[in-house]
Amino acid sequence: MKVQEKLKEYQAEKKALLATNFYNFETLTAILTASSQLNVPVILQLTSSSIEYMGMRAALQMARQGLKDYGVEGWIHLDHGHSPELVHRCLDMGFDSVMIDASDKPFGENVEITSKVVELAKPYGANVEAELGYVAKLGQEQQGEFTTVDEAVSFVNQTGVDALAIAIGSAHGFYKSAPKLDIQRLADIHKATDVVLVLHGSSGIPDDILSEAIDNGISKINLATEIKDTFMRNLKDTMNGSNEIDLRKVFPKAIDKVVELLKAKYSVVTIR
Repeated sequence: MKVQEKLKEYQAEKKALLATNFYNFETLTAILTASSQLNVPVILQLTSSSIEYMGMRAALQMARQGLKDYGVEGWIHLDHGHSPELVHRCLDMGFDSVMIDASDKPFGENVEITSKVVELAKPYGANVEAELGYVAKLGQEQQGEFTTVDEAVSFVNQTGVDALAIAIGSAHGFYKSAPKLDIQRLADIHKATDVVLVLHGSSGIPDDILSEAIDNGISKINLATEIKDTFMRNLKDTMNGSNEIDLRKVFPKAIDKVVELLKAKYSVVTIR
């Protein structure tokens, strides 16, 4: 099944696919272990930084083989692609899904760039995600410019995009104070267009708010910062309390903590 079909299926069932970023073999192992144990599908996400770190071919092959070895239904997605050129490279390499992020451009330019990527992806049958509105990046302050209903409808109609990340109050990275999502705005956008709606910046959002977002139209939820943070905090704890130098003995404890995190997320997002 294509990821587009699974997302629409989950949208109808008021569930969401968890889209998880991986950064190395260990975080990938944690994601696949959790998915396998709960028998749930997963989207494996790579940013341009992770692609540069691991190498596109190596990262993609590791993910594909991992899905096969663990018997998990899953797809590989480019997260926050910064250019049509990067998107094209990913499509040529065999990514199932790509995101073009031109949300920092004026509306018309975002439409133009996204439309180009949609056309680019058609021969590959790949899913295309875009972003509309202001979703604060790591370290930035959250400020206004939420996605409006009219803009969302116009954007989807003009671009033909499959999935749309919208700005309703979430932000990338951790929150300094409890986030407040504009659920009514989300519901209105969902009512006005049947495009798959995506929530970026889920790390730190309380479970009840995530559930409410899913009930009102979100069917893909991105998780990245909590994965990195959980892995690194537990790795540091292990290393601070031990003189062990064998990576094969040090990493598993951090992996196990990420597995716990992800299983808890799945119980809110996918197993409903």
